Order: sequence, then C-alpha cells, then structure tokens
Amino acid sequence: MNAVTVVGAGLAGSEAAYQLAIRGIPVRLIEMKPKKMTPAHVSPYFAELVCSNSLRSDELTNAVGLLKEELRRLGSIVMRCADEHRVAAGGALAVDREGFARAVTEAIRALPNVEIVEEEAVDIPDGEVIIASGPLTSDALAENILRRTGSEGLHFYDAVAPIVSLDSVDMESAFRASRYDKGTADYVNCPMTEEEYTAFWKELTTAREAAVHGFDDGGVFEGCMPVEVMARRGFDTLRYGPMKPVGLRDPHTGHEPYAVVQLRQDNADGTLYNLVGFQTHLAFPEQRRVFSMIPALREAEFVRYGVMHRNTYLQSPGKLDRYYRLIAEPRIAFAGQITGVEGYVESCASGMLASLEMAARLLGLPPVDFSQETAIGALGLYISHGS
Repeated sequence: MNAVTVVGAGLAGSEAAYQLAIRGIPVRLIEMKPKKMTPAHVSPYFAELVCSNSLRSDELTNAVGLLKEELRRLGSIVMRCADEHRVAAGGALAVDREGFARAVTEAIRALPNVEIVEEEAVDIPDGEVIIASGPLTSDALAENILRRTGSEGLHFYDAVAPIVSLDSVDMESAFRASRYDKGTADYVNCPMTEEEYTAFWKELTTAREAAVHGFDDGGVFEGCMPVEVMARRGFDTLRYGPMKPVGLRDPHTGHEPYAVVQLRQDNADGTLYNLVGFQTHLAFPEQRRVFSMIPALREAEFVRYGVMHRNTYLQSPGKLDRYYRLIAEPRIAFAGQITGVEGYVESCASGMLASLEMAARLLGLPPVDFSQETAIGALGLYISHGS
C-alpha cells in the first residue's frame, strides 16, 4: 500500500497521521519545524499550542465538551495526551503545553510505519494526501493550494496572550479562586478598583502597537480579539469580557472587585501562568508598561510576550465535502484551521474525520457515517455547507 502524505504536524495533522498509522496505513508526515518556524511557533514539537493552553470546557452539557468526549471514545491521541498532561483550570481542560506537545510527538515518532520528513512542503504532494498545514501555512504552499482549489483565500488576524512567572505575582494583591467557587481554586485573580481600572483602560486604548502588515481592527478574529481592540470598543467592554468580576469575591475586602484579571496555570510545575483573555499585539515594552499597571503584576516577570499573526484559510463551503475532501479532487483532503474550523478541539476533530474516511476507503471498508446528530459530523457538515 502506498503511503498517505500528511502535511503539517499540528493538532489536526498529528491526529490524522496517528489514526492512519494505527490502522496499518503507511504515513509520510511532512513538517517544516524545526528547520523553518512560523512567526508564532517556538517549539520543535508536534501539536504545539500557539495561543491559549486551554481546550475549553470539559462539561458534556456544551458542544466542545461533547466533541472532546466523542474524540476520546474514538481513541484520539490528542485527547489522550491532553488528559495525561492536564493542569488545574476549574471546569476547563487546560494542559502543560510542553508536556502535552512532547507526548504527542513521542507517540507518533514511536509508530514504525510513520516517516517524518522535516522540510517545507511547497506544493500539494501526489497520491492520497491530507493537508493540515494550519492557518500559518507558508506562502508558497498557500498559493498553490488556492490555485488548486480555484478560490480566493480568506484571512483574519489572531493574537496570543502573555505568560508571567507565578513567583513574580504579588499574592498580597491577588487571590486564588474559581468563578462562583466552582471546583477548586485554580485561578489567580488580580483585582482592580474603579480608579485603577480607569487608569489602566486609558493607557491600554492609546498604547503603541507592534507593526503587523495589513492589520486593522476590522480584521481581527472575534473569538481571539486583542485586549486593546476590545478596550477601544468602550469603557466597560473589558468588564463584561475577560475582566468581568462576576462570581468572584476578593477575600481581602469581602466584596466583588470592580474588575479582575485572571491568570491560568500554563505548565505542570505551576510556575508559569497566562493572562486569560489578554491576547495582544502591543509592542513588547508597552505590554510590560501597561500590564504592570495591574496591581498584582507590578513586578511581574514576563516570560513570553503576546504576539499577533495572520491566519489563512479556505473558502470551504462548496469546495470541501462533509469529510473535508476536495470535491474536485477527492484524493486531497484538508484538516485543521485551514478549513475554517475554530479551536484546538475542532481542529483535532477534523483530522480525525478526514483520516477515518481515508482509512476506510483505502482498506475497502464502508464509508464512515458521522451524522449531524454527532458533534464531529455536524462540524463537517457545517464546514462543507456553511449553514
């Protein structure tokens, strides 16, 4: 049997490569890291989490929780490694970034029928292929994909939140709690008075931004909006968004704060915490200056600053079918955020569905049937039909 080529070893590509390989199908996995890095990646590992370390809610009562459970029951390598490297995050599934990515990488490298090719793919390979090159697809490959699909590429701008060391946080000003006391006290909460918030908001709305070619406030992804863009939408926008104090009581005062910045654990050792909802593209010195106005972060050590990057994706409805295959050339399937799915778990789910369909076809089995009553099937149907 000829090998299936998987382009990209992010969440979708890693899941696809693993699912194909454990079914006895040879896989050629092309990944340009570490020889060539994108503006947002820093790790040599597969399945690197670029933005948040959270895979969002783990509750079966919401869509992403249900999607995770379906993936677990299908034997997802991404979900297995995420569960093994879970860190405290209340009702959400958050992971130690490095431990998680290393575990996915080791699991795939241990498979005897997976060939790892560390080079940049500049065109769509021959034969059966799953393209999971992500929203940060290199320019050469993106141009060839768009030429092959006969559609215009779409894009938006995405941002990453800063990370601070816990021992630099002033715990005399902060307190540990989860909102509404739900679960254990997993978040470090940094309260602000009305006066402190007002001064912070004014500086945030006028702070100097890093240069990003082609960026303007209208091109941001609403689900990962830079905190300074949110601030410019109105004085109270942040207080109804990432800085909402609802469900939190400051034990120092006995009252609900005027505004709160939450920090979420980012590594297994509990030494690093990210600023929840504080994606940003401010210049690095401005991030230090403005975010240090948060009382608990006055002396904070920033181990990683926030950055912004452009994401590219396909105009999938009418181009891809419910299995993420290219309708005009079914040997080519896509997976991950390049298809337009949003989020880590959704990317993994698209890699799962694309690979299961391809494996069934190559092994002479009936097509997989994920109906619209399943979260995985509904996602594929939405991507392919747009409604």
